[in-house]
Amino acid sequence: MRWTQTGGHMLKWPTLQDLASASLEEVNQLWAGLGYYSRGRRLQEGARKVVEELGGHMPRTAETLQQLLPGVGRYTAGAIASIAFGQATGVVDGNVARVLCRVRAIGADPSSNLVSQQLWSLAQQLVDPARPGDFNQAAMELGATVCTPQRPLCRQCPVQSLCRARQRVERERPLASWNLLGSPDVEECAPSTGQCQLCLPPSEPWDQTLGVVNFPRKASRKPPREESSATCVLEQSRALGGARILLVQRPNSGLLAGLWEFPSVTWEPSEQLQRKALLQELQRWTGPLPATHLRHLGEVVHVFSHIKLTYQVYGLALEGQTPVTTVPPGARWLTREEFHTAAVSTAMKKVFRVYEGQQPGTCKGFKRPQVSSPSSRKKPSMGQQVLDDFFQPHISADAPSLNSAVQ
Repeated sequence: MRWTQTGGHMLKWPTLQDLASASLEEVNQLWAGLGYYSRGRRLQEGARKVVEELGGHMPRTAETLQQLLPGVGRYTAGAIASIAFGQATGVVDGNVARVLCRVRAIGADPSSNLVSQQLWSLAQQLVDPARPGDFNQAAMELGATVCTPQRPLCRQCPVQSLCRARQRVERERPLASWNLLGSPDVEECAPSTGQCQLCLPPSEPWDQTLGVVNFPRKASRKPPREESSATCVLEQSRALGGARILLVQRPNSGLLAGLWEFPSVTWEPSEQLQRKALLQELQRWTGPLPATHLRHLGEVVHVFSHIKLTYQVYGLALEGQTPVTTVPPGARWLTREEFHTAAVSTAMKKVFRVYEGQQPGTCKGFKRPQVSSPSSRKKPSMGQQVLDDFFQPHISADAPSLNSAVQ
């Protein structure tokens, strides 16, 4: 789905000028369902900066990309500079960090400043100056498809002979002889405490059952904070032109900025207070409503990157009343068809499925899974093809290889 939708973005806005002239509403609408909604907004902000302030000329180096474009960090800048403009600069994302940690037997948390600096330095040493974009894409694809977080496909790995994590598993080299090339020597690596800051931490010794998955050991993440809210699907079944549901727009900053949602309120300690608060929120947009028609339908749990949000789902169907035709700015009435193409989050689509499942004569919105035939199975991704091509034996002997760079 991600490739299909991002491809749709390119078809709709094939140039920076096209994207810069689009509205945020259009961007959010096409981005809906991809997650990390701030990325769509930042893409457009970057396009406008290039068109309006940089004369339509895209920065061509990692340094200027990161310096001049809003929302562009070190990884994005390096990826654009190497892939689009051929700059010999390394990149480190989660997949590349895992590959490098296993190739170099780095067991410490890759998100720590010390390890992160070592990984960026190593990526810069290894990048192929003749084909930096291909090399970086191959490294990313290697981590995404072969050197995965769990159950890596080591036998299919094109760099398994270079992998020190693999060598550790096979016990081809004793632990004492590890030499982190491009990093401090073993003697320099061991500070006065006697513990190398790149090796497996003493509190998490080698686990024979994990194999190469011993590398790297990530610090335990804090669980997402839990929040609760109540949300209501308000529908006018006899509205002019067909049934319509009410959506309101979120603020332009914060979680899901600028997207549309059903009217919602924060969680209240009792259902009576919850109903009262929710009804007041609804009436703020529509005027007086019959409180007796407000029904609790169930709950939806949706996990964002740092928040676990539980929605108590309510429904209110206006059947015998005069349709509401006007609403204040920041609200709109949409048909069901319009809702499914609007700039709404995946969480709101889950909420609407609960509502649909409780309505007579409507489906629950779930699709029956289909068994794929051999002819319909997913084709190798572009990155996988780059990976296969990059590590073929016909690579020019003049071009620096990962083998020569690591040894």
